[in-house]
Amino acid sequence: MNDQVRLHYETWVYPRYPLAASVRRSDTYALNLDALYARFNGTLPPAAARRILLAGCGSFSPYPTAVANPGVPVTALDLSAANLRRARLHAWMHGRFGISFEQGDLMDPAAAQGGYGFIDSFGVIHHLADPLEGLRALERRLAPGGILRLMVYSRGARRVVESARRALRLAGVRDMARLKALLRRSPPGSRLGHAVEASGEGGGDAGLADALLHPRACAYGIDGLMAMVGETGLVPLRFAHSRALAEPAAEVARLRGLEQAGGPVPNFVLYLGRDPRGGCGLAPDALLMLNPALRHDVGALRLAPLAVPPRLGIENPVLGFADRRFLRRFRTPVPVSALTPADRERVGAFLDALFVIPFR
Repeated sequence: MNDQVRLHYETWVYPRYPLAASVRRSDTYALNLDALYARFNGTLPPAAARRILLAGCGSFSPYPTAVANPGVPVTALDLSAANLRRARLHAWMHGRFGISFEQGDLMDPAAAQGGYGFIDSFGVIHHLADPLEGLRALERRLAPGGILRLMVYSRGARRVVESARRALRLAGVRDMARLKALLRRSPPGSRLGHAVEASGEGGGDAGLADALLHPRACAYGIDGLMAMVGETGLVPLRFAHSRALAEPAAEVARLRGLEQAGGPVPNFVLYLGRDPRGGCGLAPDALLMLNPALRHDVGALRLAPLAVPPRLGIENPVLGFADRRFLRRFRTPVPVSALTPADRERVGAFLDALFVIPFR
């Protein structure tokens, strides 16, 4: 099956962003290793964990990950040589050279050997023949305290798409020419057109192929996802899809209620940890530091407010002049004990947003 997946991505490089597409460093704040590790461990990562793995990197993610983590070794692993060529070109065009590109299979123990302080596996294991074994393979590559970001399809978000995929398979439609011919003949409001709209992948052939012609994709209910996680030693830390509640148990209950009511359920984005030690928050002996990805964009020369798209499921505060001036104080670590009560109250929203990092 992995050969079929590899061949799919050799044919359809994904995602197909223009090579000129760029990101601000502040947009990558939730990919910063120091911020994530400290958030869930209360310390900055030790030297042995200062490595990042993109497990199933596709054609784009190495670039923003390198932007977020200058000087940190990044390994980009993918089955597809075509994806890796595109990813390398995109990164190089934007001046990002410190990335190791490796063609290989996540299920091969010899590929991208651990341990890593952060692994990003976004939309990958639901394409494996055995997603649980894929999750275990990711777990084995984490360093102690390491953080895994996992995205998998939810049944609620994929219901219409999966229905269309089944219909296309039954009809023997497995190539782009036949799929596009069907789309041209489909009347407005057709089930196939609805599936393309629901997938969010109608902008190009690679997106259509990923949504409707992929050789393997599975989707989860929230209880199924948590049961799979429970078969590993990984600890749920935080969901990060849109509107996610901060506490994992509360978010599981919310999602379960949405599923039972037939309401809209997002694809699941979940941070998991290997033996996490827990964050330190505003402990009296903690230090507070600005997320390194925000360092440039809170500078004194910036005049316009800074709006950073949310990546943790909650809306981010828009940073006006006064907020940016406040955050500049944390470019070098500040002891919590040095804060006034008003400062402690003010900094709370920035801790929640991952704009400020607490650590010991």
